[in-house]
Amino acid sequence: MEKQFVKFATTTAKVTGRSWTFMACLAVVLIWAASGPLFGFSQTWQLIINTGTTIVTFLMVFLIQNTQNRDGEAIHAKLDEVIHALRSADERFIGIEHLTEKDLDKILREVEQRAGRIHGDGVDALPVVATRAEDLAQRTRKRPSTPKRKAAGPRTTKA
Repeated sequence: MEKQFVKFATTTAKVTGRSWTFMACLAVVLIWAASGPLFGFSQTWQLIINTGTTIVTFLMVFLIQNTQNRDGEAIHAKLDEVIHALRSADERFIGIEHLTEKDLDKILREVEQRAGRIHGDGVDALPVVATRAEDLAQRTRKRPSTPKRKAAGPRTTKA
């Protein structure tokens, strides 16, 4: 049953996030609004839209939250794997999403202080974001050139 719910929640989240779904809901609201004079803007007329939107909103909150929870957990698992795979990474960061907000704030301050020490402070100290090709080109320019060996000429043998 859990797999069926996951499939239903994922499909619902995808469908409700589409532009045509928004347009369909807008059309329902406009039709409801246009029908107001026909029903004399009665309490029953108002109750229909209020009840409908309340029920849909109530159910959607749980479906979307389920989808968001699974997405977040998947991202954390992937990031934990990347941290684990990198030798220079600090593995103490794995699982920090389970800490309190106070603990996370403390870790963030420490990481930002470390970044300040590494990069310096100020606007000019921001790290430069470059593509791998740009990084490789810059590394190649920084390397001291090694003297190239002279190509050996054709061998001549004395007969």
